[in-house]
Amino acid sequence: MGTAQGFGYVQRTDGTVVITHHGRVAGILRGGRAAQFLAEVEDDPQLVMARWTGNYRRGNERTAKRHPRNQG
Repeated sequence: MGTAQGFGYVQRTDGTVVITHHGRVAGILRGGRAAQFLAEVEDDPQLVMARWTGNYRRGNERTAKRHPRNQG
């Protein structure tokens, strides 16, 4: 699986964290969730941001592509 790319985040003065993906807002975290995110983001920032926004591959794309419902 490839690594996530294109994520960034900004911590505002009021404690809010805004996560962006390719320049678009992907999520806004406030309060305890923002603090938890900031504690985690030091490890692997791109992967952590992908996980927190739900924007990451789940591994089932190929299976879904072959499903009869998705054919033609």
